[in-house]
Amino acid sequence: METKDISRIGLGAFLITAGISHLTFARKEFQAQVPEWVPLKKDDTVVYSGIVEILLGTATIVTPKKYRKTMGKVVAGFFAAVLPGNIAQYKNRRDSFGLNTDNQRFARLLMQAPLIAWALKSTD
Repeated sequence: METKDISRIGLGAFLITAGISHLTFARKEFQAQVPEWVPLKKDDTVVYSGIVEILLGTATIVTPKKYRKTMGKVVAGFFAAVLPGNIAQYKNRRDSFGLNTDNQRFARLLMQAPLIAWALKSTD
């Protein structure tokens, strides 16, 4: 197995795990990241995004080779789409996931770029 395949499968597992956490033990924590302008209930938003993460993670693992680059772009787009939630957590100073200072919440914002790069590089 190539390093890229290990990275892609790891990304898929990461997404599946994150999705499961949305639906179970970290559900309340994720609600702190839902921006006020989202027109759904915070819990509904967390549940729907968790389901999407599980589906994306599974697809990242099982997508045939000729479609992986497209899948990587979809996952990168998802990571970009959830960035407003991280911005809302920072802007509104909402504590969750142990992020209880402005510096910690700001550092979390910087993690989206590596996640996007992971999605693109592991599927290219």
